[in-house]
Amino acid sequence: MNLLFGLVLLALGVLAASSSIVAKRPDAQAYIDKLVPYQGWLGFIACIWGVWAIIDAVLLLGLLTSFPIWWITLAATAALTFSLGLLLGYGLLTKYLLSKNAEAMKRGEQLRMKLVPYQVNLGWIAIVLGIWTIVANFLFL
Repeated sequence: MNLLFGLVLLALGVLAASSSIVAKRPDAQAYIDKLVPYQGWLGFIACIWGVWAIIDAVLLLGLLTSFPIWWITLAATAALTFSLGLLLGYGLLTKYLLSKNAEAMKRGEQLRMKLVPYQVNLGWIAIVLGIWTIVANFLFL
């Protein structure tokens, strides 16, 4: 597990669930406002990193038999990093990666529209998984 993955998931989760967090804790708005200017770039980088992590999880599928908790955490972290990265960095992704291909842009928009209704829930899951990833980093390494 990577400590950086846990921290990135925490940041992505806070940004994705910001409306829900602020509704419960209005004093959190000031802290969330500090992350918002970096939301697009964080999402852009997280989406690309998530794709790489998904490929890594598939390549490490053999570890599922010997280290199942580690592998499940890796796979879930990769999927959430990609999903939230796509949601939060979609503007930059279309500008830099998808703008030259209409079909890729169409598919990206379809995937994003499927994820949008779950953004807040994915954010909360990312916060919990980010905390678990940080704890697992110290437990398993």
